[in-house]
Amino acid sequence: MSIRKLRLERGWSQDQLAHISGLNIRTIQRLESGQPAGLESQNALASAFGVPRNQLHPEAPMTSEITTPSDQQAAIFQLKRIKRFYAHLIRYVAVISLLLVINLLTVPHYLWVKWAAFGWGLGLLFHGLKTFVGIEIFGADWEKRKLEKLLQKKREANS
Repeated sequence: MSIRKLRLERGWSQDQLAHISGLNIRTIQRLESGQPAGLESQNALASAFGVPRNQLHPEAPMTSEITTPSDQQAAIFQLKRIKRFYAHLIRYVAVISLLLVINLLTVPHYLWVKWAAFGWGLGLLFHGLKTFVGIEIFGADWEKRKLEKLLQKKREANS
């Protein structure tokens, strides 16, 4: 069975599968796009899904046609993520524009609005990276590394 199909049957996102399997989300994305999985990745995924490794089959190359309901659900989910990003972008432009007008009317010699634009702009940048590239700053990999570090400190303290 394909990795994508197993993941979608369980209702997991790629990020959730990465967290459960201990793999990088980029690895999950590569495997779902049809690239071959290494032995370690196959073992991790088989364990996460609770199936024998020989039941995992490589993904078929991506086609432009949506053929199954689970593919359609994944496409709809991504479309909603993109829609939320564009709504965020529109709110950013509207609010920063309004703040700029207020700034120019009240204190034209100091542009304090730049700080709001910069801070919110960083959040918008991270939102865009997550939506279009799949990069998450505090994703499953970060959580795993942090948890291992905390457990190591606890073990050292108990020793």
